[in-house]
Amino acid sequence: MDAFDALLRETMVLAAVLCVPVLLIAAIVGTAIAIVQAATQVQEQTLTLLPKVIAVGLTVALFGAFGMRSCAQLFHDALAAIPALVYGP
Repeated sequence: MDAFDALLRETMVLAAVLCVPVLLIAAIVGTAIAIVQAATQVQEQTLTLLPKVIAVGLTVALFGAFGMRSCAQLFHDALAAIPALVYGP
């Protein structure tokens, strides 16, 4: 089960590495827009959604190649671990 545990741990770390930056960017942009809306008292829904969509889209576009390489490496590691998962150590 050591091979399975290592693969599962690697998968969880990769998921966090790929998701946390996008979530942080969305949270920062959302907070900034909320502060601007509170200061100007303009409560328009499209003003909150559009900047977050653009920021998240840019983040994914900039770091998408890194994410795809990381996922491909994880897939390669998972395929290489199949004998250890099936037959044991």
